[in-house]
Amino acid sequence: MLYDYDLFVVGAGSGGVRASRMSARTGARVGIAESTFLGGTCVNVGCIPKKLFVYGSHFAADFDEAAGFGWSVGDRLFDWPTLRDNKTREIGRLNGIYENLLTSAGVTIYRSHARLVDPHVIDLDGKRVTADKILIATGGRPHVPDFPGAEHVITSNEVFYLPSFPEHVVVVGGGYIAVEFAGIFKGLGAQTQLVYRGPLFLRGFDEGIRGFVKDEIERKGISLRFNTDVESISLEVQKEGKQERQKKRLHFRDGATMDTDLVLLATGRKPNTVNLGLEACGVELQSSGAIRVDDYFQTSVPNIYAIGDVIDRVQLTPVAIAEAMCIVNNLFGKAPRRTQDYTNIPTAVFCQPNIATVGQTEAQAAVEGPVSIFETSFRPLKHTLSGASERTFMKMIVRKSDDRVVGLHMVGPDAGEIVQGMAVAMKSGATKAQFDATVGIHPSAAEEFVTMREATR
Repeated sequence: MLYDYDLFVVGAGSGGVRASRMSARTGARVGIAESTFLGGTCVNVGCIPKKLFVYGSHFAADFDEAAGFGWSVGDRLFDWPTLRDNKTREIGRLNGIYENLLTSAGVTIYRSHARLVDPHVIDLDGKRVTADKILIATGGRPHVPDFPGAEHVITSNEVFYLPSFPEHVVVVGGGYIAVEFAGIFKGLGAQTQLVYRGPLFLRGFDEGIRGFVKDEIERKGISLRFNTDVESISLEVQKEGKQERQKKRLHFRDGATMDTDLVLLATGRKPNTVNLGLEACGVELQSSGAIRVDDYFQTSVPNIYAIGDVIDRVQLTPVAIAEAMCIVNNLFGKAPRRTQDYTNIPTAVFCQPNIATVGQTEAQAAVEGPVSIFETSFRPLKHTLSGASERTFMKMIVRKSDDRVVGLHMVGPDAGEIVQGMAVAMKSGATKAQFDATVGIHPSAAEEFVTMREATR
């Protein structure tokens, strides 16, 4: 049978765009469907706008620290619409770039919701096309639990487009999104509280990192409330002079309440698998809603594949792009079939100060055998004049059996920029002796990773 397309991609996020345009470059006939914005979560309501907001929120600290270096900063005024709208223009520019990447590669773009009718037929808001292979790359979405008053919260999708900036914010959640936005709101001038149901946020990160970040963001004035569950949210009208103001009132399970202008719920994300026609085609899903795939990203239906957040393996943009390249190679390339290696994937959290990490946590490494731990904490050179109390933390985990560096973690300015290079060394199997033999760049924070000589335990 002659199909309309050799490959049809559902979802034009980072993974879907990479898979479609690189497949088209091999000569394949490729179509792609996207019902919202090109670029997916990362470009529109994730990595890019979030980091722009992080940059914006750090200027308050920069202005304070300038005095120690002889600079006098005059009156300050933060204008939320300027930041919001400049960000939106930049996202629009990036959307245009993604469209040009696709069209120049020969990919046909459908601005429609795609639903599978059968394993080879896709319905696009009433128009039907056929494809030999189908790739699902629909990503994920914020998950809002069902509780009384849930309609009064916003998620990370809406936070980038607030009509006005709040005076008081409560961020609910304990993952990296919650911690990042708590720092953003505080830096931009809002009174900020972070509420989490567990004993400590950033579950899954190294324990040393978690405790250090807790202390640092508390020092910056973010109020932390752990072991606290939100039971419901109600609207309350309060009088401030002659004016009435509507507040959100959080009711906690322990009976306490808290009033705020804005509640940002960051309690997790779910795979985007609803209303895609997957079940009707026989595509098997996990209990979480994620698509079940094999090592080659093939679903239970042989001609249907899936990558990215929708398979819920490692929810990172570069991982989705790497998975996309496996698809391109395996479907249209001449090289042997490829799988994705998920070991030693570096990642960063853009809280303030930043986190970056690669490899195992101390707890994970210790399960496999004896390890040596190298740690250091110090006040960065900049702050000896700025007067800021912010500190930097670094940690290295070394496997005793072969001297391999199996975990490396950092909290501090530009942590992501520093750890990216360290990840190359770890991916190459670097040992502690090789780190020790490397000459450091002085003065820099990064040199600490090659000068930690004595194990702390």
